[in-house]
Amino acid sequence: MKGNIFNSKGVHVGVIVGREIFDRNGTKLYDLKGINIYRLSGELVGHLNDASGSDKLLDKATDRLFT
Repeated sequence: MKGNIFNSKGVHVGVIVGREIFDRNGTKLYDLKGINIYRLSGELVGHLNDASGSDKLLDKATDRLFT
């Protein structure tokens, strides 16, 4: 899977490549398993909205992951 991540205000904050999430600068931030977002340490920290398509929107609670 490849796509973009937008926060709840519609601002581009990250990129999904396969099962990994990167910030806009290309730094790996999180792992993705299904719609679950995990820190690199394995801790569950949030979820993506289960929307079809390559662009994903975050809800307000998950916005905090991308500051």
